[in-house]
Amino acid sequence: MKFVRDLTARFALLLLTLPVVPYFAHARFRQPNAEYQARRAKLRAAVDGPIVIFGYTGHEDASEVAVFFQEPNFYYLTGHDEPGAALVLIPDPPNGKPLDGPREIFYLPLRDPAEERWEGPKMVTGDPGVTEKSGFQVVEPFANLQSDLAQLAKTYANFYTLLPPKTEEGYPHFGLSTGSMRNAVPQADLRGIAPAIDAMRQVKSPGELALLQRAIDLSVDAQLDAMKQLHPGLYEYQVAARMKEIHEMGGCEREAYAPIVGAGFNSTVLHYSGLSREIKDNDVVVIDVGGKYGGYAADITRTLPANGEFTPRQREVYEIVLGAQNAALAAVKPGAVLYGGDSSLQQIVTDYINTHGHDKEGRTLGRYYTHGISHHLGLDVHDPGDRGRPLEPGMVITVEPGIYIAEENLGVRIEDDVLVTQDGYQLLTARLPRTVEQLEKMMAESRAHPPQ
Repeated sequence: MKFVRDLTARFALLLLTLPVVPYFAHARFRQPNAEYQARRAKLRAAVDGPIVIFGYTGHEDASEVAVFFQEPNFYYLTGHDEPGAALVLIPDPPNGKPLDGPREIFYLPLRDPAEERWEGPKMVTGDPGVTEKSGFQVVEPFANLQSDLAQLAKTYANFYTLLPPKTEEGYPHFGLSTGSMRNAVPQADLRGIAPAIDAMRQVKSPGELALLQRAIDLSVDAQLDAMKQLHPGLYEYQVAARMKEIHEMGGCEREAYAPIVGAGFNSTVLHYSGLSREIKDNDVVVIDVGGKYGGYAADITRTLPANGEFTPRQREVYEIVLGAQNAALAAVKPGAVLYGGDSSLQQIVTDYINTHGHDKEGRTLGRYYTHGISHHLGLDVHDPGDRGRPLEPGMVITVEPGIYIAEENLGVRIEDDVLVTQDGYQLLTARLPRTVEQLEKMMAESRAHPPQ
C-alpha cells in the first residue's frame, strides 16, 4: 500500500501549497500552471493537427441569478475560469515540415471597462504579467483567432475540437464554436478531441486527488452533521440547507449537483430534489449531497432513520444494500470493470441483491435496484469517459448500490467515493459511518448530548 501512503502524504502537502489566485473567483483553488501545461503537452502529442477548444462565453445563461462556470474540458487544460477565452494547441507538422512559431496560444478578450464596472477586473490580453498568470507564453486577442487558424490550415489538413453530441442537441456552445471553426478553416477535416481528453481525465493526478479529497472531506463533514441533527419534524430542505452551509463555509464554490434529501416515499425517487416534505417518525431519509471544491466534485449518500433507529424491515434492506456494496468494494482493483460480464461490479451487486431478501410478494429484490453501480468522479460529478474501460490506479469512482421499494416507502442507497490504487482501493469517504450499528450509535449520542 505504499502507493496509498505516498499519495496521502502528497495530498497533505498539496493542500497546504495550493495557491489562491484572485482571477479565479469561481473555482477558487486552482492547481499550479505546470499541471495544466503538462496536460496540454500530452494531448498535443497525441494528434496530427491543431486542437482548438473554446471556453464558455458567459452568455450561455441570461438568467438574473446566473453565475459563470467554465466548460470543464477547457478548465482541465487551462485552469482559466473566466468567459470569452479560447485555446489552440499545435503539434509537430506533418512530413517533418519545420514549424516557425508557438506550440500553444491562449486567446483572451480585450478589456471592457463598462463591463468591469459591474463584474470586476478580468484577465485580458496585454495585462502586466499575463503570461505568468495564465501559464501561456503566447497570449493574443481573441479577435486574432480566425486568421491564425486560416494560417495553420496551410500546413495542417486535420483540426480537432469539441464536437456537438450526436445523440442530443447538447449545449449550444459546441454547435456555435464548431460553426465558427468551419468558417475559419472550411477545407479542413474537423475531428472530435473529446475521447482523448475524457481518457486523460479518468486518471487523476496527485493535484486533482488533493482537490477531490478536500471536496469529499467537506461533504463528509456535512453528512456527519446531518446524522447528528436529523429528527422528525425537520423539513427536507432544512437538512439540505445546513449541509450546503457547511460546504460553503469550508470553501466549496457550489454544490456538485442538486441536493437530494428524500424522506418516506421520496427516499424511493432516485433524483428527488423537491425538498418540500416534513420528515416523519419511522421514515428513512436518503441524503445524497456533495460539494464542489476547486472545481472537483464529491458524491456521497447515506440513508438514515429519522428517529435514530431503523425498524426491523428498514434494517433488513439496509444491510442487504451494505452487503452488496461491500461485495463490490472487494472487487475494486486495477483491471476490474464497472459494467459488462459476470465479474463486473454491476453484476456482483445485482447477484448479491437477488440472493438476499424478498419483497412482500416473495419476489427477489433485484427488480428494485434500478441504476448503475458506479461512475467516474472528477470535474464533473459524472465524469466523462468509457465506463467499460478497466480500472487503473489513480481513477476515482463511486460505489453506490440501492434498493427502492415504493410500495413500502422504503429506499436505501449507500454511496462512497473510492480511489483505485496499485493493489486495490482506498475509501476516500472512510470517516463516514456505514453500518447500522455505527449510524444508530452516532445518532443516539447526539440526542443524549445535543449541540449547544
